[in-house]
Amino acid sequence: MVEQKNCSFCGELIEPGTGKMFVRKDGSVFYFCSSKCQNNFRLGRTPRNVPWTRAGRKAMGKE
Repeated sequence: MVEQKNCSFCGELIEPGTGKMFVRKDGSVFYFCSSKCQNNFRLGRTPRNVPWTRAGRKAMGKE
């Protein structure tokens, strides 16, 4: 069984065979469902301050 991962930025499930894995030099692993999530992560944005992420919707009280 192939394991599903959650996007490290938006929190959505990533289907097997899709998305992108990013490994830092210190060994920490990040999974991204799209280039939009990867670019927002690279810009240093906090997911809870971005309204379309799972953490952002929860912080705004919409979930």
